[in-house]
Amino acid sequence: MTCSFDELKIRLARSAFRSRFNLSQAEKRKALEKGREQIFSEAKKIIRNRLGAAEPENDGRQTPMRGHSIFIAQHATGCCCRGCLAKWQGIPRGKMLSEEEVSGIAQIITAWIFEQCSRGGEDILYTPDLW
Repeated sequence: MTCSFDELKIRLARSAFRSRFNLSQAEKRKALEKGREQIFSEAKKIIRNRLGAAEPENDGRQTPMRGHSIFIAQHATGCCCRGCLAKWQGIPRGKMLSEEEVSGIAQIITAWIFEQCSRGGEDILYTPDLW
């Protein structure tokens, strides 16, 4: 990984495409119900299965634009395909992702999701034990 989530956010904010992604209230609520550990674990599994190979199947088209908070977060953070990983994360194409890279990407995705949960959540039940 080439930068921290805070540094990445500054770069992503300059992208009209990346900035347009937001979670719905229902997606926020579901993420809070699952909690950080489960979201992180699911994100690792998705990244490993969809992007982990040196040349993933359907690269550039393997991540849906909606339907799961992790998919939305992947697009919002530039973690949706190997081309975006190269551009936004500095992870070159053509090599299998290491466990460290998978975990780093999952951390970025998880951080983005829970940052979204802290915005405009008037109707979200905030429970301290979820954080």
